[in-house]
Amino acid sequence: MLQKIALLFLVMAGIMNSCYAFTGNPDSSLVIKKTTDFQVNGEGTAPNWSATQWFDITVQKGPNQPAPGKAFPTKVKIMYSDKGVYFLFDCTDQRLTSTIMEDFGALFKEDVVEVFLWPDTTVPIYLEYEVSPLNYELPILVPNMNGKAQGWKPWHYDDRNRVQHATSAQGGQKKSMAAVEGWKAEFFIPYVLMNPIVPSIPKSGTKWRGNFYRIDYDSETAYYSWQKTGGSFHEFKKFGTLIFE
Repeated sequence: MLQKIALLFLVMAGIMNSCYAFTGNPDSSLVIKKTTDFQVNGEGTAPNWSATQWFDITVQKGPNQPAPGKAFPTKVKIMYSDKGVYFLFDCTDQRLTSTIMEDFGALFKEDVVEVFLWPDTTVPIYLEYEVSPLNYELPILVPNMNGKAQGWKPWHYDDRNRVQHATSAQGGQKKSMAAVEGWKAEFFIPYVLMNPIVPSIPKSGTKWRGNFYRIDYDSETAYYSWQKTGGSFHEFKKFGTLIFE
């Protein structure tokens, strides 16, 4: 009898472990396809993009928000080459809340899309890249020590390591506070910009961690993400896994 009870407990434990194995987020990893290099134009019209699929980023609660803001469809594509990583954001919108007319400004205080890349998970340092609808950018490396984060600008930011970036507006003009139906951001981040936190050029099977965000400031602020955080986009331990195909 005791043997039967022990066997029953073992079976139940196996079932519980099996169920627990499937309780994680099924979308916490993303396979990135390889491409040859191409020129970005802010429209995403390069034929290379047809080789990969869109994925959605959705609203979450932002800092001190009791509930998520109003959501608009937002989707992203990613590809990589031997030189860097390509990104394409497609954001449904109603107004371009964008008045900052300078690079390295506080772009996160207005409409923006953001990419966080954490190539070397042995160190708490990652790249944060932001671009506004008006095509102003903010590239910084972020050391995050026990929740204390600080952004550092790249030194000698020039043609050797500069991000290629472009944006476009749909259903309206690409200008500050314009009424639109949406906007797109397309950019290419070279690996050399992330030195020294890129251990080596990614190859098939390489894994990074990362997350993808949008902030929209229409009637109410809405924070979008791929992997959900507790409010701060800098919760890097909640980033998803990027798998280079």
